[in-house]
Amino acid sequence: MELITNNVWMMICTALVFFMHLGFAFLEIGLTRQKNTINILFKNIFIITVGLLLYALIGFNLMYPTWGPNAAGYLGDFIFGISAPLKEGSLDLSYNEGYTYWTDFLFQGMFAATAATIVSGAVAERMKILPFMIFTLIYVGLVYPIAGSWKWGGGFLDQLDTPFYDFAGSTLVHSVGGWAAIVAVCLLGARIGKFKNGKIQAIPGHNIPLATAGVLILWLGWFGFNGGSVLSADPELTSLTLVTTCLAAAAGGVVAAFVSTILYKNLDLTMFLNGILGGLVGITAGADQMSPTDAIIIGAIAGAIIVFAVSLIDKLKLDDPVGAIAVHLVCGIWGTLAVGIFGNLAGIDQFLSQLLGVGVYAVFCLSTSFIIIFTLKKTMGIRVSEKEELEGLDAHEHGMEAYPDFRLNEH
Repeated sequence: MELITNNVWMMICTALVFFMHLGFAFLEIGLTRQKNTINILFKNIFIITVGLLLYALIGFNLMYPTWGPNAAGYLGDFIFGISAPLKEGSLDLSYNEGYTYWTDFLFQGMFAATAATIVSGAVAERMKILPFMIFTLIYVGLVYPIAGSWKWGGGFLDQLDTPFYDFAGSTLVHSVGGWAAIVAVCLLGARIGKFKNGKIQAIPGHNIPLATAGVLILWLGWFGFNGGSVLSADPELTSLTLVTTCLAAAAGGVVAAFVSTILYKNLDLTMFLNGILGGLVGITAGADQMSPTDAIIIGAIAGAIIVFAVSLIDKLKLDDPVGAIAVHLVCGIWGTLAVGIFGNLAGIDQFLSQLLGVGVYAVFCLSTSFIIIFTLKKTMGIRVSEKEELEGLDAHEHGMEAYPDFRLNEH
């Protein structure tokens, strides 16, 4: 009975994480212009479909290998396809204490595509669709599972004297996507009109209600993202994890709204929304290890970080239409380090392990994403033409409009 309960909980959480992809799609299209809506939706559908297939064919075994007794824990198994362990001709239910092999695969597969979705938002409105698709194939198929194996697959970061800790992916999912996003933004350049005569020009999104719906869907999905990472239906751990997740999100949103209002003298809804996401990303590394008070502090700091990070990214002339770098990379780093500062694992040794993990993933993700995107830039080009950008990617790359009966004059 316990196995059934745990497995059902894991499958519900899997569905919630899947639902997050709708949230990402809504957020991205809401914060960008209507002329690129089809393009963004196409990329998001491509990511989840191809991401799942790649994870089944290559990624799962690469990320969760059977390490040999003398393995250093750097590279997993290149075994094509997935095959459940059998016992006397039936599914081996002792595969894990809380869930079956198939549930494990599907839950982890939902995580795999999220890293590429983060990049999608950062490069919105100016990256060619084909090179983005090629990047997704390589990043989701190889880079993410190799990086994930170092901790979640029992690799070298999990074998440290004080193991690196990342409960649900502040680094392994969010920063892995965030590092690639910052490389892509640097190599792409800013959208036309974003920076004029050295001054930052706002390019408003076309549907803020949709972006708001996207954030609320992501918040809901995070119950599965963090709640499922308990890997069982343990009543104490799952309920605590959902409480810390929720409180961090609320604190992040409130503080981001408060700080941005003080600095810019306006009640900015988009900053409020990104503050909520920053709080969620920040608590993800240690949601099961924190008290409710710890979670509020971590989320509040993440909310403040969001406001200053968005400003810094603009000052660096980096154009991130949806704030993905500030939310996923900067708050991902903060959340990872917070494990060594707050909660049950707090201590200097843990903090140093967290710092090492941040550094390892930074080097690996920056180098691999640069090699992939720079090669694409030099061979096939990654940026659309000026005409395509001004007229919209929907018309030029997809030959259709998201709102054919409702048009705005956009520049």
